[in-house]
Amino acid sequence: MKSVEPIDSYDKAILDQLSVNGRITITELSRTIGLSKTPCQARIKRLEADGYITGYRAMLNPIKLGLDHVAFVEVKLTSTTERALTAFNAKVMQIKEIEQCHMIAGGFDFLLKVRTQSITEYRRVMGERISALPHVANTSTFVAMEAVKEGVF
Repeated sequence: MKSVEPIDSYDKAILDQLSVNGRITITELSRTIGLSKTPCQARIKRLEADGYITGYRAMLNPIKLGLDHVAFVEVKLTSTTERALTAFNAKVMQIKEIEQCHMIAGGFDFLLKVRTQSITEYRRVMGERISALPHVANTSTFVAMEAVKEGVF
């Protein structure tokens, strides 16, 4: 197994800059963090190879796409055996409206962030897809009224 090098202040600066603007040029990035282009490129390649950078993507505006209804759903399962968790997780991955899914330590098992066009659409997704997930015992929904802070790390 390959060992992963610890990151230093230059690596952290690169990650900070790329998290804000993944399309920044190497020239601009190297100038911003105070390294020449060649070592900057080498560091990016190492950060990618070591798994600190997992990809690059366009960040879409869900409001412009008409997906401004956000609900958080607590899910309690009938079973939390490894087999049940694996089945639940696999099916969650197939529901595009589920933006995030987190296993929780507490009074319920999973917390879902669900994004749809409307409460009517959410009701359909809940009734037809989320409630039908394997081992779902019950759910509780909390509708977001306003996003104060959102983003990707």
